[in-house]
Parts: sequence; structure tokens; C-alpha cells
Amino acid sequence: MRRPVLTVLVAAVVATLTTAGAPATTPGPLSWGPCPADVAKPGLECATLDVPLDYRDPDGQTITIAVSRLASTNPEKRRGVLLTNTGGPGGAGLDFPALLRDGGMPQDVLDSYDVIGIDPRGVGHSTPVTCDLTLAEHPTNIPMFARNAADVEDEAKRVAGVAEKCGSSATAPLLPHITTANTARDMDRIREALGESKVSYFGISYGTYLGSVYTTMFPHRSDRFLVDSATGPGGWDASLARMFGQGFEGRFPDFAEFAAARPEYGLGETPEQVTAKYFELAARLDATPSPDGYNGQAFRFVTFSSLYYDRNLPQLAETWRALDTGNPVPVPESGAGEQPSAATGVPADNYLASQLHVICNDSDWPEDVRTYQRNVAIDGFRRPMFGAAGANITPCAFWPSEPVEPPVEITDEGPSNVLILQNLRDPATPLAGARELRKAFGNRARMVTADQGGHLAYLVMGNQCANDIATKFLVTGERPQHDLACGAEPA
Repeated sequence: MRRPVLTVLVAAVVATLTTAGAPATTPGPLSWGPCPADVAKPGLECATLDVPLDYRDPDGQTITIAVSRLASTNPEKRRGVLLTNTGGPGGAGLDFPALLRDGGMPQDVLDSYDVIGIDPRGVGHSTPVTCDLTLAEHPTNIPMFARNAADVEDEAKRVAGVAEKCGSSATAPLLPHITTANTARDMDRIREALGESKVSYFGISYGTYLGSVYTTMFPHRSDRFLVDSATGPGGWDASLARMFGQGFEGRFPDFAEFAAARPEYGLGETPEQVTAKYFELAARLDATPSPDGYNGQAFRFVTFSSLYYDRNLPQLAETWRALDTGNPVPVPESGAGEQPSAATGVPADNYLASQLHVICNDSDWPEDVRTYQRNVAIDGFRRPMFGAAGANITPCAFWPSEPVEPPVEITDEGPSNVLILQNLRDPATPLAGARELRKAFGNRARMVTADQGGHLAYLVMGNQCANDIATKFLVTGERPQHDLACGAEPA
């Protein structure tokens, strides 16, 4: 998962088939050329590759996968290719290699690899899917907070309509085949087209699950796999969604300390007072929305989404202050960053639509509304700040197709070549999920934790200890002999 798509309220997430479904022919070499105008960056070149829509029918219908390359300019140091994924699911990745370079990826890494970006199947400049949704119909990829069983029932009616639109859209024939396992198979076709016997990998958020699935399905075609901010071994399933409440409460103290140290916001003089202010504002807005439309759901959602990155905390405090004093809420700097422009030819709802396709296809979600009502009651009590959001019902409960294959089980079978990087206080992919992934991989993996809050670690939060370990792994293949904890570092 990437950052949650902000709602209009604030200004506009089987290995057994690996051989049975093997393609009949080896893909030819990629033909590199200019990238689409909306992702063109200096040094970046793009290509396309046709892959089977359904790997059980390798000679049947095909779809197109868009691929990019930021080639190493140091032939003496180049050792291979580094496939990448930006998370989501649904995150476009063609420009990601250039973004990594411009965001400070060490030169030793750029010298060591051709960095490969991919728009996964269903996404962006690959064959895209749509549900023909407007933002008003499905404004966020994070479940909405439910105060009670009636809220769950109301939400069930809404999300059932979302699922129905996905099942009747122009791209509905693609729907069952947009899965993480098939994306991993696409990645292996890309490996073949690149002429590589093995690939290395860097994936963030949901991309940790995609990388885990690939190296489970194709362990001996996997070189060095760096996964940052882990979803856990089941990807974005119902269990991960219910972890959002835990992630919120683990991360919130960082904001409470930030706000308490700045009396100009008027949110409390201690972290405890800021926490009390959260419950006060949520209850007030549940009863009476603000003049500009904020209700309790929107307030809780914006708080959760703003906890992803430290840079968002000042704006979050300003939002709280405005809601507390009855003033207009400031417009965020970015509200619809995942929504493509019409000029790209990509459906406007592609991020959310493709995300729903993957999440709902990857695992078998509960279908009984009463299950969600029960879970909301339990999690609302255990995690009162946000648990009743993570447990709420989503379109996956009404998804118009059943999974076409069982989830890929992450195991310890394969080379010891995985490094998991994880912040201690990640609201979106909490530490508990990373620990579960570490356990599933067994001796295949090592985990490095960083004593910091927020989502994503490598090159984002500035923990030099974690950054250095990750860079050394990508460049040399060396990992810590045992799991390692990096301490907090000054901001």
C-alpha cells in the first residue's frame, strides 16, 4: 500500500501453478524507446511486453505490460537488474527508477543495476482496468470508521454498489486475473525478456508482498530482495486491514508529542491532552459536522493518512486547530496524487480500481455483514482510535468473482536472500505484520527495524543505520548475521 488516496472531503491498498502455467514461448528482447510523456524523465527509457492474461492458457488472450529502465552507466560495476514496485497495490511504477535516483538512491546502487520500473498488470500504461467509479462513489482505499452496527450496514450498501460496478465495467473480463501471483509471473516474463537468469528486487509497502510472492514462486531466479515496510505474509487481506487500528495507536504518540511541544496549535500541553482532544473532536464532528463538511469519519481518516510521514504533521495540526476553532480547514498540498490526468488515456479511477482488483482477488474475504459488525464492535473496543475503521466492510465482501487460485504461501524454502526493513511505528504496515513475514521466511530473511515512526524507511526517514544496511545489501549482498535494531536518530 502506498499513501491512502485522500477523499474529496479533503480536496480531492500458487506456486503449484508456476510450472503448470508456464508460457509456451520465451519472450523476445525488449525494444527500448521514449517513455510516455507523463512519465518521461532524463535517462529513462521504456518498452512494452505482451503476457498471457491467464497463465493457465498461455497461448490465449494477452495483455500489455509497460516497463521502464534506468540503465547503469558503469559497465565495470553493473551486476544485473533491480526490479522495483511502488506499492499500492495499484501504484504505477514507470517513473519510479528516476524518482529513486532523484530522491537520493546511492550511486553505488545505480552503478550496480539497471533499475527497472513496471506498471503492473491492470495499472497505468499497462493494460488498465476500471470500475467506472467517481471519487464520490469510492473516495478512499482505507475502510471508513464505523461507530456501530448500523454504520456497517449502511457502508455495506455503498460498497456492494462499488463491487457491482467493477463487475459490469468495460474491463470486467480481465477482473479475475488481476492478482499478485499473476503479477509475479509477469515479472518473471520481464526477467526472461531482459535476458537475465536472476533478478534483484526493491519493493515498498504492498510491494513487499509482491516481492515475497515472486521469490516464493521463483526462489532460484531471485538474487537480492529488499522489502521495505512489510504487509505481512498474506498481503492486504482482512487481517492486515484490521491492523490499521494497531498501526494508528502505535504511531499517534509521535503526533501527540509534536503537537504538545507547539502550544501555538492549542491542542494540549501534554501528549495525553492531545490524545483527549482527538476523542473530543471526533465525537463533536460525529454529532455536528463542520461548516466545510468534515464529519467524524473524515476527521479520523485524515488523521490516519497524515500519520504516514513526518512532513504531514504540521498540516495535520493546522487541520485540528481549524476544526477545534470553527475556522475553514486548510487545503492540503496534494489531494489526488494517484488519479491520472485524462491526457494519459488511463481511466480516472484506475488506482482505486486496480487496487480493488488485487486486494479482492488475492484472498477470500468474509461475505457476511454480521462478521464485520462483530469485528467492528471488537476492534472498536480494543483499538478505540481507529480499530472500527480497519474492521469495517469493503467491496471485497461483495466481489463478483471468487479467487482463481489459493494464496501463495510464503515459506522458508529457497536461498537466504531477503532483507526486511521496517519502522517500529508504521501506521499502515505495522511492525506486527513484518514480524509475521519474518517468521514465514525463516532463515531466508533478516529483519532490520528502525526506531522511528511513519511509513517507509529506506531513503525516506533518514535513519542512516537502516539506509547503510540496505545499501550494503543491494551492492554487496551482505546482510546482518542476525536481526538488527537501528536506534532513533536526530531529526
